[in-house]
Amino acid sequence: MSDNAKSDARTDVVLVGAGIMSATLGALLRLVEPDWSITLVERLDAAAAESSDPWNNAGTGHSALCELNYTPQKPDGTIDIAKAININEQFQVTRQFWTYAHENGILTDVRSFLNAVPHVSFVQGAEHVDYLRRRQETLIRNPLFASMEFIDDPDEFARRLPLMAEGRDFSVPVALNWTEGGTDVDFGALSRQLLAFGTAQGMDTLFGHEVRDLDQESDGSWTVKILNRRTGEKRRIRSKFVFIGAGGGALPLLQKAGIKEVKGFGGFPVSGQWLRTNKPELTGRHHAKVYGLAPTGAPPMSVPHLDTRVITGKDWLLFGPFAGWSPKFLKTGKVTDLPLSVKPDNLLSMIGVGLTELSLLKYLIGELLQSFGDRVNTLRQFAPTAQGNDWEIDIAGQRVQVIRRDSKKLGILEFGTTVLAAADGSIAGLLGASPGASTAVPAMMEVMQRCFPGDYPGWEPKLKEMVPSLGSKLSDEPRLFAEVWDHGTKVLGLQSRSDAAGVV
Repeated sequence: MSDNAKSDARTDVVLVGAGIMSATLGALLRLVEPDWSITLVERLDAAAAESSDPWNNAGTGHSALCELNYTPQKPDGTIDIAKAININEQFQVTRQFWTYAHENGILTDVRSFLNAVPHVSFVQGAEHVDYLRRRQETLIRNPLFASMEFIDDPDEFARRLPLMAEGRDFSVPVALNWTEGGTDVDFGALSRQLLAFGTAQGMDTLFGHEVRDLDQESDGSWTVKILNRRTGEKRRIRSKFVFIGAGGGALPLLQKAGIKEVKGFGGFPVSGQWLRTNKPELTGRHHAKVYGLAPTGAPPMSVPHLDTRVITGKDWLLFGPFAGWSPKFLKTGKVTDLPLSVKPDNLLSMIGVGLTELSLLKYLIGELLQSFGDRVNTLRQFAPTAQGNDWEIDIAGQRVQVIRRDSKKLGILEFGTTVLAAADGSIAGLLGASPGASTAVPAMMEVMQRCFPGDYPGWEPKLKEMVPSLGSKLSDEPRLFAEVWDHGTKVLGLQSRSDAAGVV
């Protein structure tokens, strides 16, 4: 690529950000269009160093097995599982792609990023136990959740979760929804393998380079203005298509691009902290991702959970998240990120959220006032005998929650993942947080479908080879689900530690 800023280098695709989204899209595009030129631009000196880094996220393969916020109780007492089904369906697409990628030499080291860890919901108190029973009874009617167990027997609880049982007063009723077929995912290691494949297939990678501006040309292409953060050198790249997978940095870049689709959108940054330990006497007595109920008034991403994590081959326990606050949109961002994101077109949205989300504000203030001892006390709801000197604080990544206008033109806070694409399909970006990385494959296929409507039909046979269920709902096709699930479990080596037969 030319070092002369005056002469524009040309490429078919520019990917901004070296996290899981760009890595996934780059691999998918390379597989369907092996001759396209692709350039990846990353402001940091390493891949997956922001949101995709394993210490900056929960590492949960989100499939709505344990996350209670995806199965709310309706006023009539029934359990709404529509969102849970949708999230699980998306993860099935991701899992099938990983299976194909391993079989075809794209993901060579599965264990470095994917491990079988049961997904568990945990509640206390008679009312919540009743809810969990009804949740399981409702979910198991769907093939995707058919193996979920309901456990309220203290002895069985203790057998499965010895660390959580030790010192517990079982006179307070407790219950679990237990699913063996859950996963722990190191999205950093996964991103690096996908990027290595892309690079081996000719993708140009520019680390330590920051996108400073984007201008659309009269022919619909984009001029991407880039700064080398090490040398100060400027360069420009002309591209037919730009994808902005820059985590919290996506919103400011979409704003700079000036596409009308971003108007009205804002972002609210929330940081997080975890308690963590790798002491074998603790990690050896807990093998599960155990999610509880969110505190009253707290946002969904604040649900406390005690998780087995496998990072660089070592077992860890993480507990949290505890919310923090910073105006930065990235962990390595600037304190001006939030104020500079406020524009005339999203000012009302931002004010609206300030007026409607007072409970969130109260929750954040409460979290910020907590001491280390307060956090250990919260942990004791899960592990009653927890000692502070066994645990340390780890700072997680920044999450920018999506703010969008509602029908009243006021702002509402959205907890999810949103693909924004220009009407002409020349540029797209991803906003939002959880379930985020777990839905990378279906989200990037959505980008391909929306941005390349002329090419997509020709890609479908290849995409269906990668994801056999593409275009189908596995909920409605139990036989197909059993087939792709069993095949994926075998190829990815996801048999559980107990090697339970017939798990979903």
